[in-house]
Amino acid sequence: MTQKLKNIDLINYCDAFPYPTTEPEEYATQLQALWKVVCDDAEGPVEIGYMLQHVYDKFVQLPSSLRGETRVDETAKTVHILGGLKTEAERTKKVAEITAHWRATKSFDALRGWRDEIWPVYGRKGELLFSVERSALGLFGCMRYGVHMTAYVSSPESPYGIKIWVPKRSATKPTYPSMLDNTVAGGLMTAEDPFECVIREADEEASLPDALVRNHTQKIGIMSYIYITDTRSGGEQGLIYPEVQWIYDLKLPEDVILVPKDGEAERFDLCTVDQVKQFLADGLFKPNCAVVTIDFFIRHGILTRENEPAFDEIVDRLHRIMPFPGPHRELGQPGQ
Repeated sequence: MTQKLKNIDLINYCDAFPYPTTEPEEYATQLQALWKVVCDDAEGPVEIGYMLQHVYDKFVQLPSSLRGETRVDETAKTVHILGGLKTEAERTKKVAEITAHWRATKSFDALRGWRDEIWPVYGRKGELLFSVERSALGLFGCMRYGVHMTAYVSSPESPYGIKIWVPKRSATKPTYPSMLDNTVAGGLMTAEDPFECVIREADEEASLPDALVRNHTQKIGIMSYIYITDTRSGGEQGLIYPEVQWIYDLKLPEDVILVPKDGEAERFDLCTVDQVKQFLADGLFKPNCAVVTIDFFIRHGILTRENEPAFDEIVDRLHRIMPFPGPHRELGQPGQ
């Protein structure tokens, strides 16, 4: 019989990067296997990501004309990229040339999932340093941003008085196929407002009308963690994903039925809390969707300090301090 997962196990799977304070040896070992990616913003060099050794090897092997001005400090294990480029447009153009070359030469499995979506990388004051193809962002280990929304309905006859809309991801998706997801979720493209992203994704994924989502969605806040990719991620294993998600709730009328629209979801099921708990324990949720669901349970009084021994650790781990700059700092989360 397969051992059931505890809530803290699900947190550990999603927030997998060691902590310097509580896991100093593991943290030091992890950093030794990485290169810190540095880029210039208006105030000088700033760390923006973590690069795996094999990615670094391919990066420094690029012709200098393609790679651009690069400085390497082997003692500090830093690789300073895009040197001498003064504008966001120049940096974005250079990164696009590099990633297009890697795609053409089939250098990385991650680029097989090329999306033609541009994601942002920020400087220390929240300014846009450059944009990069979504599937390539993990190669640089930079911050990733997204939105997750949980839709639910009142159900007085059900335990806890609610039911939750849970989609099953399409079996043909390149990442986490056939796993369970949050009702609506998506990545933030450059210059996209988080709430507008929720509205777009709600229409594309679940056929939810603009007015319904716009007028009834509750903004909760942000969630942060550092994920490490595995075989389900659809690309390189071991890539470092520092992520911040904007979290939303949507209480729907009982007569609203969610229907897949763009093929991202195979179907939507209206589930009791006990069913969702079982899905979590069985490891059926995509890792970050599991922790968003756990956060929903905490906010709705389903998971409490009285019934969850690891409650305080879970709450802390849902709001990890990020090592790199970005708009999350404007929301009250300082960098390390």
